[in-house]
Amino acid sequence: MSTTNSASLNVEATSSAATKASHVVQQSRWFTEEVHPYDGELKAYLRRAYPSVSDVDDVVQESYLRIWKAAARAPIQSARAFLYLVARRVALNLVRKHRNAPFDPYGEIEASRVIDEKPDASESAIVQERIDLLADALMSLPPRCREIVILNKVKGITQREVADRLGISERTVEVHVRTGVARCNTYLREHGFKNYRGDEA
Repeated sequence: MSTTNSASLNVEATSSAATKASHVVQQSRWFTEEVHPYDGELKAYLRRAYPSVSDVDDVVQESYLRIWKAAARAPIQSARAFLYLVARRVALNLVRKHRNAPFDPYGEIEASRVIDEKPDASESAIVQERIDLLADALMSLPPRCREIVILNKVKGITQREVADRLGISERTVEVHVRTGVARCNTYLREHGFKNYRGDEA
């Protein structure tokens, strides 16, 4: 290799290293200014919304790591919104990991389980989060009520058909549906959405 070519490669390597270093500095500044100021607010929210999560600090640190990696791939337009989205997913994963339930409503909901936590995938992640929260809300219902709500609201079976299938009165089905939907709505509102359709609060 000639001296000229060697010098050219050294210059390019030095320039590339300088560019990477500059990017890290800029990202660190962005993180300090746009993400970390929400630290206390986020921890308070997680303690209120997910009381069963014992170590909120771990959730927050994991969320910071994920948002740092995401920001390295592409710019994040709303740091606070994306931080909360990621933190809720981390917390929900912990809740489900430690919950032993005989019934799994996730299989009843036709939706992708794959989430790509990139800024340009944040909308699909929000949709998936709504589905996850709905599944958790359904899981919190009494077994009979949950079964009826899933048949009527998730599978789209009419109340009369549900009554015939289960051998109960249509009035009983109506009461269970009304009660179940109300309880699901309360659960979703507590986690940032208006109702079981997934509208944001």
